[in-house]
Amino acid sequence: MHPHVGASMDRRRFLALSAGGTAAGAAALNGCALPVSTGVSGSGESITMMVKADDLSPELVQQAHDDTGIRIKRVDYDITKLIAMLTSGNPPDLVRSVGAVDAAYFAARDVMQDLDGYFAKSTVLRTDDLDPVNDLWRYDGRTQGKGPRYGMAKDFSQDSMYWYNTAAFDKAGVALPSPTEPLTYEEWLENAKAIVQRKNGQTTVAGGTYNGLTKATLMATLTASAGGSLFSDDFSRVDFTTPEARKALAWYVELCRLKVGASLIMPDPNGWDGPTYQAGRLAMCNSGYWMGGMITPDKKLAEVSRLAPTPVFAGGPRISACQGGTGLWMPRKAGNKDAAWRIFEWYFGEAPAKARASGGWGIPTLKSLRSLMPAQTTEQKQVLKVQENELKHYSVVSFSPYTTADSFDALFNQIAPAAMKGETSVDAVARRLTTAVNEQLKRGKEQVG
Repeated sequence: MHPHVGASMDRRRFLALSAGGTAAGAAALNGCALPVSTGVSGSGESITMMVKADDLSPELVQQAHDDTGIRIKRVDYDITKLIAMLTSGNPPDLVRSVGAVDAAYFAARDVMQDLDGYFAKSTVLRTDDLDPVNDLWRYDGRTQGKGPRYGMAKDFSQDSMYWYNTAAFDKAGVALPSPTEPLTYEEWLENAKAIVQRKNGQTTVAGGTYNGLTKATLMATLTASAGGSLFSDDFSRVDFTTPEARKALAWYVELCRLKVGASLIMPDPNGWDGPTYQAGRLAMCNSGYWMGGMITPDKKLAEVSRLAPTPVFAGGPRISACQGGTGLWMPRKAGNKDAAWRIFEWYFGEAPAKARASGGWGIPTLKSLRSLMPAQTTEQKQVLKVQENELKHYSVVSFSPYTTADSFDALFNQIAPAAMKGETSVDAVARRLTTAVNEQLKRGKEQVG
């Protein structure tokens, strides 16, 4: 299962709690009154980690104890439970979140521990060894990507890249994309139209999917690629009617309208498009480097699979962002900070980090671990070459601290399909989205204010 697909019920409940602007939500995450703990800890200590099952297996819990002497109690990630724990002043010691969309949100609510002091003293996690993707976990009170570090990503991909199947391109007589020079989004869409195969009204081979990890990050990164910004300078407003945001929205609406692959109006029965790509029924799949972990073990699929650079809009800048950057942060009120930091170092710089790097399921977030990325087969060497070149074009596309990706997506998924079905115009959807999302951002800003 794609690690970022689908909003859980817990996340949806959070909409009512926080993004809905209720008094409970505002009070729950207004952490201004939380005092700072100064617990000193080490071997023989125990900490609580609120993570998902695939972040921390029972084997890793045991390995952590063997390696550090610290016991980990794993609690399932649940946003409602997290807010209750933060509010009661008894939070977990480490919490998982998605850097691209969650870091600024929690930092703005003053519930995260500034980790700069810990990084400064660490011999395991040196700031000069941190990949720039970790800047997703920085926030200066105004802009994501600058200021203190509040967390770190466990691994990452440049999520606007895509995999393609050479056999599907060859069958359609379409030239293969360059491994280094990006196609334009317009060319990408032409390829998807040329490759799609339909029989008796059914799509037998989809031409391409481009749905992003969330619609929030997809729209923000597409708008950046068009040379603009979806958010105002202070992140308190969006405007889908600017030329750049409208271009991004129109492109995505057209892609969905053409039904060349799974989308909001033609969902993939598997819940995401990985299995369809695996089955050879999808020519281009908008997933970054991490999907190589699924492709490589399948020798036949690996032989025809290539990773390609993130497209550009004609005349626009070359932007290749990370829409995920899942990692960990430490609550400001955590009871066992020193032990939590030791586990943080272990998780991001020692045995688990080395295992993740060599598995091909993501790019390591320490530059010193890049040499562990798989490069045994010809196909892996090709993928690595494309990925290494793409890293030069990485940039942080900042997200607003005043909403969550799930809240944004709930509005987008409700409003945008009308244009995709041809029931209304792109301009009408752009206006409706601007109004609806701005109401949401206004409520979020009132909570933080």
